[in-house]
Amino acid sequence: MADLPPREGMEFDVVIVGAGPAGLSAAIRLKQLNAELSVVVVEKGSEVGAHILSGAVIDPIGLDRLLPEWRSEADSPLKTTVKDDRFYWLGHSGGLRLPNFMMPPLMNNHGNFIASLGEVTKWLAGKAEALGVEIYPGFAAAEVLYGEKGEVLGVATGDMGIGKNGEPNSAYTRGMELKGKYTLFAEGARGNLTKLLLAKFNLAEGRDVPKFGIGLKELWQVAPEKHKPGLVQHTFGWPLDNKTGGGSFLYHWGDNLVSVGFVVHLNYQNPWLSPFDEFQRMKTHPLIADTFEGGNRLVYGARAITEGGYQSVPKLTFPGGALIGCAAGFVNVPRIKGTHNAMLSGIEAAEHVAAALAAGRANDEIVDYENSWRETPIGRDLWKVRNAKPLWSRFGTMIGIALGGLDMWTNTLGFSLFGTMGHGKTDAASLKPAAEQPKIEYPRPDGKLTFDKLSSVFLSNTNHEEDQPPHLVVKDMALQKQSELGVFGGPSARYCPAGVYEWVQEGGDEKFVINAQNCVHCKTCDVKDPNQNITWVPPEGSGGPNYPNM
Repeated sequence: MADLPPREGMEFDVVIVGAGPAGLSAAIRLKQLNAELSVVVVEKGSEVGAHILSGAVIDPIGLDRLLPEWRSEADSPLKTTVKDDRFYWLGHSGGLRLPNFMMPPLMNNHGNFIASLGEVTKWLAGKAEALGVEIYPGFAAAEVLYGEKGEVLGVATGDMGIGKNGEPNSAYTRGMELKGKYTLFAEGARGNLTKLLLAKFNLAEGRDVPKFGIGLKELWQVAPEKHKPGLVQHTFGWPLDNKTGGGSFLYHWGDNLVSVGFVVHLNYQNPWLSPFDEFQRMKTHPLIADTFEGGNRLVYGARAITEGGYQSVPKLTFPGGALIGCAAGFVNVPRIKGTHNAMLSGIEAAEHVAAALAAGRANDEIVDYENSWRETPIGRDLWKVRNAKPLWSRFGTMIGIALGGLDMWTNTLGFSLFGTMGHGKTDAASLKPAAEQPKIEYPRPDGKLTFDKLSSVFLSNTNHEEDQPPHLVVKDMALQKQSELGVFGGPSARYCPAGVYEWVQEGGDEKFVINAQNCVHCKTCDVKDPNQNITWVPPEGSGGPNYPNM
């Protein structure tokens, strides 16, 4: 690349990467503690909420601590309370409802709210800006800035107007340096800068391997007679086999809105499995399909989910910064909830940072945040469910869920029959060779209840500047052909929920085609590629999905 002009820079007390619930909670709490602090939040989505995707049934514990009066505010986006809580085991054509009294107490959703997390973050952004927080949407944090001693000094946003050839074009604009006394990383699952920090500071040393799932979601507006405000329904079992973890959710809320989604644990073994097509197939079950008769699908999206839990949480602090929210891995897997812990972690980190700033410190390590989180509501929440994922992975869905439920019950009494179990392999290492696994034939979509990937991506409002360097980087294309295709049968064409990857015949040879324009930034390829040969890096700022109400 030609010589570039120096970046312009701005200095703040605190820089926050990511305008999700964790980042915005941290920003608000910092200003609550000291209105004079300068705080900036940088967000790669075109607007706050554009890249936010969650179920979402929200435990209000984080909101109650951050904004105690929120329930009395007319503009609060949390309007629908949970009124009916159902769990089903699905077979091919029927379902068995599990009695609520059998479920561990922490699985009870009564008192929670059904909402759009995207709308919640927009509302939180308004609260933050009213306190004086600066929020810069449309700018991807592309680089961590370091000092002479290796301490984090802030981040740089990506340059705009770099062509496919790697050279500046007529629209070129240099990125900005945003420097802070402390930097909080709230990028969500598998953030690109978080990965770099994990490696540089050995943050995963002594921790279990990270684990992930992929969550796929559609938002529907259903016929009024099909709408059951406050209904929360979860299923497991069909269409997945007993070896493959995952399940569905169905949430009724708002103006005849239904959020329907499917989670597949990314430690699945069969490379012929397609999470997207399993999601479409799930909707045809008699227990679910009737809800959508006469309805209209509004939005589609997908996102990786952290599933490692308590034993996979990395060290959270390093000189100059800390990890918060899903970047830290605070999702409670059996509850399918992370918003409450994301908010709480943002609050906790903010309080420790504010104390350090008040003491005149800067760019050192906020060790108290790392040392104390296990004793907070976050640690207590994750501790009780720490064995749910390992038991499911080891014993399969039927036995694993039963043992996981037993373990959650005993943990409410302060002990576990299983101690603390490990996760074993990474998700990338769990795939088996294609020749050893049965092929899965999926039915053609009907365009009414089930759909194809491209029409779904259209509803995600995804867009990228076409003349830019690839943001999906294949390190070794020969390895991709020899192993990903030759050994594993090209699973990228199936695990990607947006039709980004395909193997096509060209001149009698197989060519790996990357349709980066389709990418919804789910990060599944970065997790699941069997050789860890694909790396997701941030595209030009504001690129990607533009989710409304997700």
